[in-house]
Amino acid sequence: MLEDYLHILIFLVVAILIGFAPRVLGMVLGPRRPDPEKDAPYECGFEAFESARMKFDVRYYLVAILFILFDLEIAFLFPWAVVLEELGTAGLVAMSVFLGVLVVGFIYEWRKGALDWE
Repeated sequence: MLEDYLHILIFLVVAILIGFAPRVLGMVLGPRRPDPEKDAPYECGFEAFESARMKFDVRYYLVAILFILFDLEIAFLFPWAVVLEELGTAGLVAMSVFLGVLVVGFIYEWRKGALDWE
């Protein structure tokens, strides 16, 4: 009965080796030249030990939300493009409406200046 799980065990062992082997090889073979600047914590361009209640500009979040919105648009376009022939005209019209709504939102944000970083 355990012979049925041998392939899964081999898969897990290979996956662990692929995950850990490059890291171990890098630690063993790579040069180690510690430097205070290189060993210092770095968090997204901000000092790591400032207050956690530091204020951010709202435009930072707005650009992030817009990026996610248009990234999701692309995520919906790939599967639609794969099955476009099967969907026919109805699929083309549905995706055109979807893209039209997103384009209207994009133009609105552009006119409001949400994409301008001063």
